Amino acid sequence: MTEPPPPAVSRRTPRAEVQRRLIEAAAQEFAERGYAESRLEDIAARAGFTKGAVYSNFKSKQELFGAVLADRSDAELGAVMERLTEVDGIEDAAAGAARLVAGEITGDTERGQLGLEFASRARRDEQVRAVLAPLRRSQRQIAAEAIAAVTERLGAAAADPELVGLIVHCLTNGLAMEHAVDPEGVDGERIEAAIAATLTALLGAERPGGNP
Repeated sequence: MTEPPPPAVSRRTPRAEVQRRLIEAAAQEFAERGYAESRLEDIAARAGFTKGAVYSNFKSKQELFGAVLADRSDAELGAVMERLTEVDGIEDAAAGAARLVAGEITGDTERGQLGLEFASRARRDEQVRAVLAPLRRSQRQIAAEAIAAVTERLGAAAADPELVGLIVHCLTNGLAMEHAVDPEGVDGERIEAAIAATLTALLGAERPGGNP
């Protein structure tokens, strides 16, 4: 007995729910097959939709891939920001953020591998670059805004938040890729230490009379 085809997208299914399911299915498909070998029809079927659902929500496979990377990055940033609202000093902030990011890198090696593959393709594929460049730019800006908010609350004498955001963003991406290639040499402990040391140095000491 043949299996029935996947159902078409119901009008009752909220658009946000359709996108969430497609992103989750795409993340699994990309991780298992790699970007090049993944097919949109397989992703759609995995999410329980037809291929038309993909094109109704994403312009291309490149855009869907970018959404996967953005989704995981947003989740990580949300966890870091939640932790930073609880800290009362620069060293505590740096250590807490480093611990969370290191845990995300070592616990989600698929993202590092996918990020490495997508970044390498961006050099040769203009469509990939058109998706990845704005995503990276947005991530750096969000990091800068987060750093500015934290340093202002803690009264820290930090460097230019945009510069700090750029450095931390590049460091995190680099560590994720190094861990994907050499997980024993660049393990969670080393990643956490590198991020904590960098943040502590860049955020600087608390200003006299700064906020507690």
